[in-house]
Amino acid sequence: MGLDERLDQIVTRHRELSNLMSSGDGGDADEFVRMAREFAELEPIVNAIGELRNAQSEAGDLAELIADPETDDEMKSIAQQEFQDLTGLVPELEKKLQVMLLPKDVADDKNAILEVRAGTGGEEAALFAADLLRMYQRYADKHRWKFQIINLSDTGIGGIKEASVEISGRGVFARLKYESGVHRVQRVPETESGGRIHTSAATVAVLPEAEDVDVEINDIDLRIDTYRAQGAGGQHVNTTDSAVRITHIPTGIVVQQQDEKSQHKNRAKALKILRARIYDAEREAQANARAEDRRNQVGSGDRSERIRTYNFPQGRVSDHRINLTLHKLDRVLEGESLDEIVDALTAEDQARMLAQVT
Repeated sequence: MGLDERLDQIVTRHRELSNLMSSGDGGDADEFVRMAREFAELEPIVNAIGELRNAQSEAGDLAELIADPETDDEMKSIAQQEFQDLTGLVPELEKKLQVMLLPKDVADDKNAILEVRAGTGGEEAALFAADLLRMYQRYADKHRWKFQIINLSDTGIGGIKEASVEISGRGVFARLKYESGVHRVQRVPETESGGRIHTSAATVAVLPEAEDVDVEINDIDLRIDTYRAQGAGGQHVNTTDSAVRITHIPTGIVVQQQDEKSQHKNRAKALKILRARIYDAEREAQANARAEDRRNQVGSGDRSERIRTYNFPQGRVSDHRINLTLHKLDRVLEGESLDEIVDALTAEDQARMLAQVT
């Protein structure tokens, strides 16, 4: 199917939905909601189609005016300038439309479960993991997303061993999904008297938050153990068996939760993380089955891959998947310039997908 034919179908479908909803012939309430959602998704595409076709039509009219021997020189000069501007604009509008028509990741509109874990590097790695968690919290604040800590295991001196948070809002997973991988830091620790640069690492995993309709979990597939929560230094957080460990037997995925004093609340949080991990594993398996070269979002997509380096002595952040370096380390860690990296990764991903469909 050619591009023009596909665009005609989109415009026709948009018109059909508009007529059905305005006439009240859309069926029951659930069907009306489904149509309204589809209509809203098509609206920006139809507007872009109109913009492209208006530019093409205007360019055609100008070409005729320029070719007309009766057109005076002054008018022809003006028309030629406008025609030149439009011939540069049309390819840009076409590319914009092609990007809008790319297959959407069904998880892009979902909330996300973000997990940060200290890697190699001891206490310095734990401090860096805490820096990353603060970066994502500030980034969430910038986008007016809700940032809620689910689980946090700290070192007691400012670092974190691991943390899980729920980030909810519009387009959360679409923006954060490129953060999965190994993040490396190069800096001089405060405890380093010789001024030597140390290299440490932390891992980040971003999982689309799964709803009940996305993942069906049967109670028979779960082994749930309870135990007494432990705090730093072996001190009891409480005197009841409120901590929960859930094992999903078919996949072997294990989730532990002890932050809440209530066993019921710990169980609910653990199930939320478990559902997200199962959903993520299913998405990855489906991607692998479709094609080997689509396993990744950018790069190899393997979470064991080093994706980014934060170099403090040079004040730079380098994303190794797209060879992008920003000398804005402070602003990235403040969450202000992280969008520059995310935008570049998104553009690279779109370019890769366009190359596959053209």
